[in-house]
Amino acid sequence: MSVKIIGAGIAGLTCAVALAEKGIKAELYERGPTVGAPTCSWYAGGMLAPWCERESAEEIVVTQGVSALSWWAQHASSVQQNGTLVLAAPRDVADLTRFSRRTSEYEWVDEARIAALEPDLAGRFRKGLFFPQEGHLNPREAMHTLYKTFVKLGGVVHFNTELPEDYQKSAYAQAEDIWIDCRGLPARQQLKDLRGVRGEMLLLKTSEISFSRPVRLLHPRIPLYIVPRGEGIFMVGATMIESDSPGEARALSIAELLNGAYTIHPAFGEAEILELGSGVRPAFADNIPKVIHQTPHQFYINGMHRHGYLLAPWLAQQTALSVSHLLEEHAL
Repeated sequence: MSVKIIGAGIAGLTCAVALAEKGIKAELYERGPTVGAPTCSWYAGGMLAPWCERESAEEIVVTQGVSALSWWAQHASSVQQNGTLVLAAPRDVADLTRFSRRTSEYEWVDEARIAALEPDLAGRFRKGLFFPQEGHLNPREAMHTLYKTFVKLGGVVHFNTELPEDYQKSAYAQAEDIWIDCRGLPARQQLKDLRGVRGEMLLLKTSEISFSRPVRLLHPRIPLYIVPRGEGIFMVGATMIESDSPGEARALSIAELLNGAYTIHPAFGEAEILELGSGVRPAFADNIPKVIHQTPHQFYINGMHRHGYLLAPWLAQQTALSVSHLLEEHAL
């Protein structure tokens, strides 16, 4: 019985590694030419922030997302656990209280504490919230690390491989195969309640400032965050637009992101723009990703929304356990 995974985004890669670590041989199919061919996973912020995410998500994001911190620490060298700093412009400072009521595991910080955490923000904000247990990683490095781990453990990857949309009805889906579909939005034909949420981001480079952790700005229109990537590079994200329309980043969205970054520190106004990126996140109605065991030999891991790096390890291990049981039953 063969195990085949479709899609080498973060859902597919974590699943591939989880299977390989259980000693299960699997093949991974990717329609792009390499890991990281522009996908939502490639453009992600890489924040491991279950407590911050609770502000607008269900409790399961915390209960299952916490384990991602230790999982990623064992699987990616770029993980840093320096916490998250949440700030607000003076006119929006009341939003900090609202944010605190919906979250947990934080400390209120004053101007002096903010300056101690991030010296380049000294004198710019009077109060904020610090979530000391949270972390972040570099998504692009993490994806390549997972790919290398999978191959090292005996996994096989097929790039430039486009499977038919109705593969489950075709010769590809033989009864002896286990298929794990991690395609994201392209799986809408099979998952009718899947929708698209467009997101845009940018990469900036400046030598004028340095951050040790993600900094979030409570913004009336977009949940803005800045994630340090090292060597003066910062990821700024991200818009959330209810649309499945692909394409390049929109001018208005980029203007809002730049304005938010400038609010955090004016030096971002002089930063070099290295990259503009956009993608369409797959999401279910409750914005919680799921493993769907649709037929005896067919699984879907989908609906990652903005929780890909946070919840993919949990879903991957859940799927690997189910596949392991299937293989044991088949062997009897």
